[in-house]
Amino acid sequence: MQKLLRSAALRSLVIAQAFIGSTWAAASGLDQLHSFLNDTKTAKGTFKQSVASKTRPAPQNSTGTFAFLRPGKFRWTYDKPFEQLIVGNGTRVWVYDRDLNQVVVRKLDVALGATPAALLAGDNALEKNFDLTAGVSNDTLEFVEATPKTSESQFTRVRIGFRDNLPRRMELTDAFGQSTTLDFVTIERNPTLAATLFRFDVPAGADVVGEQAAK
Repeated sequence: MQKLLRSAALRSLVIAQAFIGSTWAAASGLDQLHSFLNDTKTAKGTFKQSVASKTRPAPQNSTGTFAFLRPGKFRWTYDKPFEQLIVGNGTRVWVYDRDLNQVVVRKLDVALGATPAALLAGDNALEKNFDLTAGVSNDTLEFVEATPKTSESQFTRVRIGFRDNLPRRMELTDAFGQSTTLDFVTIERNPTLAATLFRFDVPAGADVVGEQAAK
């Protein structure tokens, strides 16, 4: 009797594991993307970035933090090796290079889709600006392939890897053949974020390029 019970228990465990596995597999990259877009209003975390190109002998690595409030508000900070800050307030985007003491200002609709921050924080910008298909998954991530609908896009290819309905990796190729890989080391869904995160005050003495009257 004990053998029969043990055998039945093992069969039940195998069936349960198979069910769990099939349920996880059903959560494709597209499913997880839609869940992310529908259920995530705010997020914050840390990232690692690597940029490679044909003209650069070795990848350029950097680290930083991010926060966003959808739609259109984000703060993307590069801490190392060079300090740079990108802030979007829903209307405009400021890109501040501390070493150059220069600020570039653009309208959000022009900048949208030009940075990973804008892609994540936009009002479903991915679906508006890209054709989306399920990508090839690996052992840990389910991918979405995004192909731009217009030749004017900054990117020729975007791949986003999801796990637990959150983006964990972004791979972007631009029109110049430069490849950017972003790994989200930590990411917190729907934290409370201060409104001041998405406000940018031009530092005293900084050169401003673009819409100098932007507020």
